[in-house]
Amino acid sequence: MPTDERYVPAAGRAWLRRLYDPAMALTMRERVWRPSLITTVLTDPPPSTVLDVGCGTGTLCVQLAEASPAVQVLGVDGDEKILATARQKAVRFGERVRFSHGLAGELPLADASVDVVIASLLLHHLGPSAKLSALLEANRVLIPGGRLVIADWGPAHDPLMRAAFFSLRLLDGFQNTRDHAAGRLPSLLAQAGFQNVAVGQRWRTVWGSLEAITAERSDRH
Repeated sequence: MPTDERYVPAAGRAWLRRLYDPAMALTMRERVWRPSLITTVLTDPPPSTVLDVGCGTGTLCVQLAEASPAVQVLGVDGDEKILATARQKAVRFGERVRFSHGLAGELPLADASVDVVIASLLLHHLGPSAKLSALLEANRVLIPGGRLVIADWGPAHDPLMRAAFFSLRLLDGFQNTRDHAAGRLPSLLAQAGFQNVAVGQRWRTVWGSLEAITAERSDRH
């Protein structure tokens, strides 16, 4: 990660860790978009290994393991304390769900080692250069033809969503969220070497318009 980037915990502030899961459930309409995201991750074709970058409290990792008994899920996050919560959630899965401490721009995985990388509500915490570093790292750890799945903020649906996103940008920073508001994430993925970049479903939330983006690592790398 570039030296001018500060690490941001999953809840945005370290003291909000314990409120992260309740806040997500209350404001993010998780029951609406999470099932669709999980279906996208686990199909076309079904992966054997999925990496969740910025996994936070591990909720998505657990849901992926529940949805597919055959998949191995790896979670990476830069917050050791929040990883302790994630490990508690996933203990019943044993080695099938594992967590490691690491940053999106310096993933602790080998080249071409996972089938799918997912980044859910991660990129808007990163400045422009750190976003690109994270996407390059995702490209590195994916197998040729492997898939990247992103769920993050996109351009507002309408004036109400624009006002909601403005409130979030006050909290998370206008520099970090500028590319999201302008709809530039797809072009950043292409810049990082991904192909077949596509914006999929979009959902209204309390904080703005959430969108799903999929892409593939080139077979030639």
